[in-house]
Amino acid sequence: MRILYYDCFSGISGDMNLGAMIDLGVPKEYLINELSKLNISGYEIEVQEDNRKGITGTKVKVRLDSEEKENIAQTEHDHHSHSGLNHSHNEHIHELSHTYIQSHGEHRNLKAIERIIDDSLINEEVKALSKKIFLKVAEAEAKIHGKTIEEVHFHEVGAVDSIVDIIGAAICFDYLKVDKVMSASVELGGGFVKCAHGLFPVPAPATVEILKGVPIKLGAVQVETTTPTGAAILAAIVDEFTDKKEFVINKISYGIGHRDTVIPNVLRVYLGETMEKDSNKAYEEAYMIECNIDDMNPEYYEYVIDKLFDFGAMDVYMTPIIMKKGRPAVKLSVLCSVSIEDKITELILRETTTLGVRKYKTEKTMLRREFSKVKTKYGDITIKSSLLNGEKIKQKPEYEECKAIAKENNIPLSLVYEEVLRKLSLKDNNL
Repeated sequence: MRILYYDCFSGISGDMNLGAMIDLGVPKEYLINELSKLNISGYEIEVQEDNRKGITGTKVKVRLDSEEKENIAQTEHDHHSHSGLNHSHNEHIHELSHTYIQSHGEHRNLKAIERIIDDSLINEEVKALSKKIFLKVAEAEAKIHGKTIEEVHFHEVGAVDSIVDIIGAAICFDYLKVDKVMSASVELGGGFVKCAHGLFPVPAPATVEILKGVPIKLGAVQVETTTPTGAAILAAIVDEFTDKKEFVINKISYGIGHRDTVIPNVLRVYLGETMEKDSNKAYEEAYMIECNIDDMNPEYYEYVIDKLFDFGAMDVYMTPIIMKKGRPAVKLSVLCSVSIEDKITELILRETTTLGVRKYKTEKTMLRREFSKVKTKYGDITIKSSLLNGEKIKQKPEYEECKAIAKENNIPLSLVYEEVLRKLSLKDNNL
């Protein structure tokens, strides 16, 4: 399994991500050619080798034509100022420059950006991912400003350079063809940052809203290290956030940031792979949640167990234990998927007398299963078979179906099982 891992010890921005992707092996020419399929202009992508604190990597700058115009206007302004030109003429030059910048930095809404994406010739996978990233920003902005997604107008993220950063990220991700994306905790920085709406604390509201539920770090430096664009890229493509690097590293790349800070202002990205596991087995990360109970009416246990299964628990069981001072008690153990751990924990705290729970991550390994039907004198009954290395090593009838047949025919359950096992034996012998 190919793994793309983001090590965001100094945060992430759109241009740092593009730098890391090119440094990782995405051809610069490929990226530029794919971006040319968009119906936008007025920019140029500059790619160069650079370093921060001795770490060498790739720096990408999306340079807008408006920046060039602004530089020309500023040069004219300085020249005429020294030439004794009147103040009103200086203001006129500055106004022309400002008008040009505005025309190239529209405050687009989500529909306008989606129209740019839909009208382009980039492939459908890149279009879908690009929209997903922009939607992350739109949802955050709508929440912050109390508006609907349709009403939100992007400021920084609606500009041409941010559009290139986001769609460029989707193009690079599509090119790499990885199986899974992971990321370490994300450093957000500290201090204050100047946004379109004014001076905001770091992390900016949009950034922290986008990264809600994601493990973060703060204060490594007193500047903004993660931008809304960088946050949205992570939120859209990362499958798992973890500081564990449990894979073989094949390649390391660095995307160089534009400012020089007290720590290396770089985005480090790994391309790795995990060892293939037995395809006949299913592997799933899960939580084991436990608590000790010595003061609850035993009549409640059946209700709690049934409710835990209804909530999606994989397994629930109780173990008799002896607690301090020789008190008899019960240890309640619940195995559940990572996605419902919060709900299971809340249910235990609400429905039992325990004052707390303990939990730890574990890995559940299951044999691959196949389902088939066997004909018996009682009708067709489902058989569940388990395979190991392609060999069928276990098979058994579905209990609920056998129980229903036993009740319907008013016969012992054992007779139904015997009939099924006899048919299975005849079937195997005829193979």
